[in-house]
Amino acid sequence: MKAYYSDHFVLPLPAGHRFPMEKYRLLRDLVGSMRGIELIEAPLASDHDLARAHSPAYVERVSMGLLSESELREIGFPWSLLMVERSKRSAGATMGACMSALTEGIAVNLAGGTHHAYADKGSGFCVFNDAVVAARYLQHHKIKEGQQKMPIAIIDLDVHQGNGTASICQGDSSIFTLSIHGEKNFPFKKESSNVDIGLPDGCGDEAYLQVLSEALRNLETRFSPELIIYLAGADPHEGDRLGRLSLTLDGIANRDQMVLNFAQEIGCPIALTMAGGYGRQIETTVEVHAQTIQLALNYYKKRKETFA
Repeated sequence: MKAYYSDHFVLPLPAGHRFPMEKYRLLRDLVGSMRGIELIEAPLASDHDLARAHSPAYVERVSMGLLSESELREIGFPWSLLMVERSKRSAGATMGACMSALTEGIAVNLAGGTHHAYADKGSGFCVFNDAVVAARYLQHHKIKEGQQKMPIAIIDLDVHQGNGTASICQGDSSIFTLSIHGEKNFPFKKESSNVDIGLPDGCGDEAYLQVLSEALRNLETRFSPELIIYLAGADPHEGDRLGRLSLTLDGIANRDQMVLNFAQEIGCPIALTMAGGYGRQIETTVEVHAQTIQLALNYYKKRKETFA
């Protein structure tokens, strides 16, 4: 199974910054020991690729270091050439994972899930919206091959609503957006996805999985995707300092398996991104992400055996 990484493009952060940048390197170290994983350096998304989801003026301001202090505060990162490189690589990794998923059934980005980025601004540690960039890249690619616009579903199970994704995709009937998130958590101004479910603080495994099951059935009755982009956030976990939900490690595993089973049932390729994770102990976040990758790898191997 192909796993795209960009952690060696390190975004320099000031001492004490709360974003857990180290988790990506730790995750790649763990994933690299999994038999059956092919690690691939993330390609660079071009400005043209990014402009399918973002305004060209915003892409240029990011690339040239012309963002205002207030724009950088909203993103939460200081500007640097490495910030630009990493952000473009993270989007490119999701593009690569989606292309690989079309031929192999499943692939992963060991970062990504930057769903707070709007068309004309970044927010919440998100510079470019990799899921929408990748979705529109695939649609463009297929149209060039003479095919119709590919219908794509973005299933966002990060604990924070995918507000940027919902905003960019408003009025785009070719992309179906589903977000299950903490109702009282960031962002405090929610946008409108095709399906939005806000959960109360402290929501545990049983209630969460019931909601997810119903949401997937809702998606199935309303939309027929030819690709799923799955934001498998680690932050609904009970050990997350920003999550406010109470899913156990087993609950997260059941969540991921339910999405994978759904993709299998409807015969749809699936690309995974890691999205958020802010564990009180960084090792906990890495464990949650690694469990997701292992389940994806199991899915890949089973699929290979089936079609062998």
